[in-house]
Amino acid sequence: MQNDNKNTLMFIVSAFAILIGYQFFVLGPQQRKAEAEARAKKAAAVQMAATQPGVTLDANGNPAPLRLSRETAKAASPRVPVDTPALSGSIALKGGRIDDLFLRKYAETTDKNSPPVELFRPEGAEHAWFADFGWAGANLPGLPDSRTVWTAAPGQVLRPNSPVTLTFDNGQGLLFTRVIAVDADAMFTITDSVKNNGANAFQLAPYATVQRQGITDHLGKTQIVHEGAIGVLGSGKDQKLELNKYGKWKKDKPLTTFDSVGGWAGITDKYWLAALVPNQDQTIKAQYRMTNVGGTDVYDVNIVGPTQALNPGATLTQATRLFAGAKTVPLLRKYEYNGQAPEWWKFWDSRKAEIPRFDWAVDWGMFSMFTRPIFNILEIFYRLVGNFGLAIMLLTVVLKLVLYPMADKSYESMAKIKKIQPEVEKLKAKHKDDPTKQQQEMMQLYAKEKINPMMGCLPMLVQIPVFYSLYKVLTVTIEMRHAPFFGWIQDLSARDPSTIFNLFGAIPWDPATAPLIGSFLGGPLHIGVWPLLYGFTMWLTTAMNPPAGDPIQQKIFQLFPIIFTFTLSQFAVGLVIYWCWSNVLTIIQQYIIMRRYKVENPIDKIIARLQGKTANAT
Repeated sequence: MQNDNKNTLMFIVSAFAILIGYQFFVLGPQQRKAEAEARAKKAAAVQMAATQPGVTLDANGNPAPLRLSRETAKAASPRVPVDTPALSGSIALKGGRIDDLFLRKYAETTDKNSPPVELFRPEGAEHAWFADFGWAGANLPGLPDSRTVWTAAPGQVLRPNSPVTLTFDNGQGLLFTRVIAVDADAMFTITDSVKNNGANAFQLAPYATVQRQGITDHLGKTQIVHEGAIGVLGSGKDQKLELNKYGKWKKDKPLTTFDSVGGWAGITDKYWLAALVPNQDQTIKAQYRMTNVGGTDVYDVNIVGPTQALNPGATLTQATRLFAGAKTVPLLRKYEYNGQAPEWWKFWDSRKAEIPRFDWAVDWGMFSMFTRPIFNILEIFYRLVGNFGLAIMLLTVVLKLVLYPMADKSYESMAKIKKIQPEVEKLKAKHKDDPTKQQQEMMQLYAKEKINPMMGCLPMLVQIPVFYSLYKVLTVTIEMRHAPFFGWIQDLSARDPSTIFNLFGAIPWDPATAPLIGSFLGGPLHIGVWPLLYGFTMWLTTAMNPPAGDPIQQKIFQLFPIIFTFTLSQFAVGLVIYWCWSNVLTIIQQYIIMRRYKVENPIDKIIARLQGKTANAT
């Protein structure tokens, strides 16, 4: 029985180590390499553009004259400015596209002079991303397309409560009007109408599309976050989340078609989303389509409405909404419930939603039963204390209280096991040649002392999904991006920026620049203050547990604090703060129980040594 318990514990710890080790040794290096390559490529392109305006570089670093700089591509069309509290940019009159957007409330980095995040960029520039709207039909004269230049009254600026109107007369009896409105956050409303001033009837179908022409190197590389096509499509209760990651989209599913009533569909990155929202009672056909045009992978999500008759003298009108912004959960839920988000405990209920399951744009993952409640609680605490780091610590206290009865029994069992350890050692010595008798005697001893050895494993079993879920929340929710804690921690979603190799900033030197070993000092060997605090607390909790019976197992457990210190140093510091604070609360709980059962523990030893040194000094 004892060996079974040891094997179970070893399996749990090994599984946990493999999970973190895979992130540390495989996914982490891949992501850092992709980010470094993207930064190098962007720097080279900026340098080239500075000396040769309008020229960027291809993937091999060679001049690519067909790729314009962003400003050159933008200048290819007359424009109407966009000016809202959340967005800045412009609408291209050529094509009537929304293709130039920056997110004012979000910066590229934590630097105070960092530029705002770019969302859309015009066609012609590398990695173009834009939204297009219009009408489709067979044998129709002069339908507006990407080359059509629309007309706008001079001086128009798109602001909340101040829509802009674009017009185009094809000279063949069709007059097109496009009214674009925007709110103060991230939702556009595009109302297209076409009037038939001719003598013939036509058949028209409205369409809308979000298109990306090529993607940056780091997109789609992170396994824990969905990036690519996304939507909630179907009919009624059959609506479900339809995902297509960039890699799978390109290789396995270059074209996927859905029939839907209402719903929504678009393209998402880790934090940003461009989504099309049709009328919720309208039957549509949605497509996730990937094609290669001139060597560029073009990713396209489009929706097409039903074909309608346009008789002479009649007018057709189609309204489509476009969300273009950050996936802030409260904002998504506000749009989901038509401006009135429900109370937090009703977030699961989307039956009365205006945009069904819109907050599913956030990748809650397969453990959504944990990730969503964890985020809800974090959000409530953040509103109370105004700091996500403190909110994480309050969440840790709540989790500890919920798990307290189970943990209390577990730590009580471990304290009892540690107390009877001398008797266990005597039994091992007495029956060292008879393992069966040894096991029988030990089980009798456990029964006599009312000890359940398996209770020690339960808290770890429960904490694994909680740990993963919090990791997921910190990774995918933008609320954690650039969220400060205290002191040197200015971004809870990034790793601890301090490092032991420059004495935590006391030495004005960046270890990552060291010759030959800089990539290691700035990468796998980068260890900050919080990971070291975590390592110490893990060592202390390990020292307070009963020692493993096998000497080899004892040595393995002694190495775990060191291994996990290096491993967690690469994780989001918010997660390290959670785990470190959780260890502190565990230590307090274990210490109280061990004192109750008069069990020797390392804290009392440390206190006794400090007192002895003080007495000797005096």
